[in-house]
Parts: sequence; structure tokens; C-alpha cells
Amino acid sequence: MNQMVTAQWLLGGESIYWTAAGNWSESFADGAVFAQQADADAALAAAQEFVKQRVVVGPYLIDVEVDAAGPKPTSARERIRAAHNATFDIDHGSWTARISD
Repeated sequence: MNQMVTAQWLLGGESIYWTAAGNWSESFADGAVFAQQADADAALAAAQEFVKQRVVVGPYLIDVEVDAAGPKPTSARERIRAAHNATFDIDHGSWTARISD
């Protein structure tokens, strides 16, 4: 199974991905894909340095499929994170509606 390393920026909370250059990108497409478990584990270990520096939080490995179009997350949760989409409509629901007089 192919894997990528993901985390979140500490200050902004955006989803980010470990790149082949050993840094972070907010673009899923920039994330490095690891075919070997040892390589994925090494990247996850290297990402921990950014946790110590208080740059990112919660790095972990995710499973991805790779096809001609590139990598794609295998879980619904990671597809939502990669698309940077909210799971609800912010302006929808009674708690956000105006109270009429």
C-alpha cells in the first residue's frame, strides 16, 4: 500500500502534506508517496522535528492509491481533508439563521 504523511499547521489548522524535499505543502498533489513502509516510517519520523519546533501538529500516515492522474486518498476523511472542504454548510441551519422580530 502506498502512503503519504499528513498533518496540520499549528497556527492555521490547514491540512498539509510532507513533500519529497522534506518540507510541507498545503497541496495534496505535492505530497510525497512512499511505496515502502520503511520509507514512510522514516518520513513520519523526520516530520516529528516540525512538531518539536511547534510548526505542525499530529503527523500521521495515510493510505493512497496511485493511478495515471496521481495519488488519491483512499478514505472519505482524507478525501475531504485533501480537498480542503468543510463537511457542513456554514450558513445553513437554525443556529445561524436570523431571528425574526
